[in-house]
This record gives sequence, C-alpha cells and structure tokens, in this order.
Amino acid sequence: MTTRRTRPAPRPPEGTPPRAELARQARTVLADAVRIAHWAAGAPGPGTTAPLAAHALERAATALELSPAQVRAGWDRARLAGLIELHGDTARPGWRLRAWDRDDSAVLRGWVALFDAWSLVHAAPAGIEAGAVAEAVEAVPQVLSLLQLSAGPVTVPALLDLLGQRVAELHEERCEVPLGPGRPAPAATAAGATADRPDPAATTGGTDADLNALLLDWALEGLAAVGALTLGHGHATLTPLGNWAVWVKLEQICVAAQSPAGNIEQSAADMLLGCARLTPGPARDEYRAWLAARTVGSAVAELLAVARGQDALLRGLAFEALRVVGAPAEPEVRAVLAEPSLRPYALLWLAEYEGNDPDDAQDVLSREEATWLWVDTAAAVADHGETGLLVRHLDTAVQGTVPALLDEVRAVGHPRTVQVLVALAAAHPDPALAKAVRRAAFQVHTGGA
Repeated sequence: MTTRRTRPAPRPPEGTPPRAELARQARTVLADAVRIAHWAAGAPGPGTTAPLAAHALERAATALELSPAQVRAGWDRARLAGLIELHGDTARPGWRLRAWDRDDSAVLRGWVALFDAWSLVHAAPAGIEAGAVAEAVEAVPQVLSLLQLSAGPVTVPALLDLLGQRVAELHEERCEVPLGPGRPAPAATAAGATADRPDPAATTGGTDADLNALLLDWALEGLAAVGALTLGHGHATLTPLGNWAVWVKLEQICVAAQSPAGNIEQSAADMLLGCARLTPGPARDEYRAWLAARTVGSAVAELLAVARGQDALLRGLAFEALRVVGAPAEPEVRAVLAEPSLRPYALLWLAEYEGNDPDDAQDVLSREEATWLWVDTAAAVADHGETGLLVRHLDTAVQGTVPALLDEVRAVGHPRTVQVLVALAAAHPDPALAKAVRRAAFQVHTGGA
C-alpha cells in the first residue's frame, strides 16, 4: 500500500494550442513525407539503399513533382516518423500512415519521433569528431529547456554559453581536460588527426568556443528543420510544436523523479522484483523514476538483458517497463523479434505501440507463439505465484481443450515445459486431468511422443 497523493493531471503552459491544432501543424511539417510514404507504399520495390535507390528517386521525383533533394528529405523523414517500414526491398505503410488523417495522437507521436531524431535529419558538420557531436546532442536538452522556460526568443550567445557549460560538465564527469588556447593537444590526439579523423580544434580554429559555436549552429538548424524552432537574426524561438514537446518531456522528468518505493538506484532486475507486487499505476511510477535516472539507451539495454534471463516473471515485467519507455525503445524491441524467447513479448509490445487495443493485441501472435507465451507465463506463476493462479491460467490457453494444449505445449519446445506441467499436475484438483498432465510432463522429459 502507499499513502502517496494522487498528482493532478498537468496542464500545458498558457498559450499552448489545443492538440488538434498541434496535430495540424505536425501534418504540415510532415506533408512531403506523407506524400512520399503513400507513393512508396504503392510503388513496386522502391529500394533500400541510403537514402533511396537512384531509379526509385527519379520515379518519385517525377510522380510527385518534387526535386530529388525534397524526395530524399521526405523519404528520411517518413522512415524516422514511422510512416513507412522497410521489409527487404519493399516499403510498407506504417501504422501511423494508415491513421494519419483520423488520429491526432498518431500524428503527434510521429512528429515527436522525428523531433527526437533531429540529429539524423540534419547531417553534422564535416570534419567534427563523433565524440564532439555526441556531446552536443547530449547537451541540446538543456538548450531546449532554456528556450521553453524563456517563452520567447533567446539570443544565440546565451544559448552558446549554456551549451559550453553543459559540454564542460560532460568533460568533467568523464574526467577529461578540455583543450584551450595555448594548451597543446596530447601527442596521441595530435598524431590521430589525419584525414580520416580530423582534429576538431584544428578544424574550428583551435578553441572549444569555435567548436561549440559550429555545433550550436548545426543543432539549431537541425531542430528548425523538423519544425521545433524558428531562427531569426541572432536568436531562436520554439514553435508551438517544439514548446509543447519540450514541456511534455520536462513534465515526464518531474513526475518520474518521484519514486515512492525507492528503486531508483537498484539494478533493473532488483527494480523489477521490487515492482512485482505493486498495482499497475504505482509500478509505472517506479519504472518512470528508474528510467529518468538513466540514459534511454543504457536503460533499454539493461531491461532487455534481464528479459533474456531465466526468470519469466522478470521477462514480462521488463517489457512492461519498456512500454513506459515508448518510442525510443522501438528499434531495440524490433531487433529482438529474431530471438524466440523474446519474440512473443516484442510482438505484443509493438502491436500496442502501433495503436492496437491491448485486448486484441494477442491476435498478432501465431498459434505457436501464443503457446510459447502461455508456458512462459505459467513458469512465472509457478515460480512466484499461488497454485490457484496456475490452475486458472489453464483458462487462458488458446487451444480450448487440455488435450490440445498438451499436444502443442509438448511441441513448442519451451525450456520450462517439464517444470510447468509438473507444477500444474500437482496443483490441479481433478485427478484425471492431473494424471494426463503428469504423463505429458514425463513424455517431454524422456523425449517420447
């Protein structure tokens, strides 16, 4: 139980347009991407070479009366916003494209996905080390926070000062000594400043300030390219879309910082175990708090590592936590579809992420995948639940009859099949059914038919 007070639903800052208007603006930003997505979805084999096969580029430019550069940009945006998905050499419409004209939430989620990928939309300056670019990307949220809190134009020098401070903090956290005027570069760095890996200090005139100014210009141009801000003479201003997106992210951080059960500093496995007996609402609060204390990439990797373990309960809870992560976890979740132990969970996660009703999400599973998931869930119940739950779990099987279930359970090859059947036989009150389940367990154990 918890005595934590319910937090009232936050309201956007005064002057924020209603969601319908924000969605209209997002549709405007992505108009070319939507046109190209519709074209690609109906075109035979548009190709997958980066960014688009040459012959397909020419066809699209002619059909849509756009320049090749506009087609390339629209193609990249359509992929980043989830409007199209590539399957081999075939482009298929993403769920957002199908919902584009009727679902404002789908539109806003698509635009936020593009907003999060701004550094991919606008190429980084040539000759800058990847580490410096990554630091700029990591510092941009502070720049956006200043723009959002200022509620109006902010001068470029003020943004540059904040970016420099944040980059310096990152250097300090990593125990790095920044280069500065008059400070020679370490011999290893100087020796490595070849044509393949230019020295950023040399590229920008030898000072961190020059490098930061170049990276700030790049970041502002990239954010402007996705419709998050507008650039004036010496200043930048968030658009209504950008202002709303930054506010949403700041609000999520504020909510996540409250951890009623105190699991923020725990490992993913310990955090999930700590949430196992919480009701869904408080558990999600814990997930958010734990996620807010980590970078998205490391948190998703740690959750998936736990999901690959032997504890089926933690596997299911890990994907519940990944539901809280949302869009940033999508690529990693798609990547585990090839792993049999994670595939059913990943398919359900993606189905719900793509807007399917949770009650209907099971329809995306094949009969074999549903059976595998039934065994995995039964293993979690056997390890952590009560015997009555294991008996009631029989009713959730898709087979409809116990003999059919046992036949398919034997064939599915789950590593916990024997243990699950033995536990079920011990728990079930019907002697005849328990005997049939024990016989199935014996057959699996001995490899018999």
